[in-house]
Amino acid sequence: MKLLLTAFDPFGGEKVNPALEAVKLVADQLDGISVIKVEVPTVFNKSIDTVESAVRKHQPQVVLCIGQAGGRFDVTPERVAINVNDARIPDNEGNQPVDRPIFEDGEPAYFSTLPIKAMVEEMRKAGVPSSVSNTAGTFVCNHLMYGVMYHLAKSHPGVRGGFIHVPFIPNQVIGRPNTPSLALGDIVTALEASIRAIGKNLTDTEVTGGRES
Repeated sequence: MKLLLTAFDPFGGEKVNPALEAVKLVADQLDGISVIKVEVPTVFNKSIDTVESAVRKHQPQVVLCIGQAGGRFDVTPERVAINVNDARIPDNEGNQPVDRPIFEDGEPAYFSTLPIKAMVEEMRKAGVPSSVSNTAGTFVCNHLMYGVMYHLAKSHPGVRGGFIHVPFIPNQVIGRPNTPSLALGDIVTALEASIRAIGKNLTDTEVTGGRES
């Protein structure tokens, strides 16, 4: 199996992006899964084009995108991406779309086709806090997840895809009191556990993963 693993460059004034730093350290081979890594610009449209180009080039069976969600306590596979760009801050090229669809001909939302609950279970077994997230936001992370699922649905039948958000790493929260973080090594462990779960589970496990709010 080939898995395309993508991560964004730093954005929002940060010097590092924990998603990218972790992806660099993920093993290239995991339980028979070949991991192909791609750095993605934190830019509307370009991010989707970069990943779609990589999908066409490498022909993976799975696409797993990783992004930063500063303020979260755990590693969170995303359940769904919505067809909305609504940027609170500009992207890395100064674009700041507000209330715009990602694709005019797209569905209102696309759901992950990865075994997100099995991934959470595997991460927890590896000793890393994890939970299912039901919102990928409305910035470039949601934009990319939506765009990837849009292209997979239309042009790459049978290819599974999804997105994981990771917290800040400790050196990002210096001077940010009460802001959660997770060690880079733990994030790497979580991503590798997720990839193993993807390889072992063509369908998801039926366990509780919902939230009241």
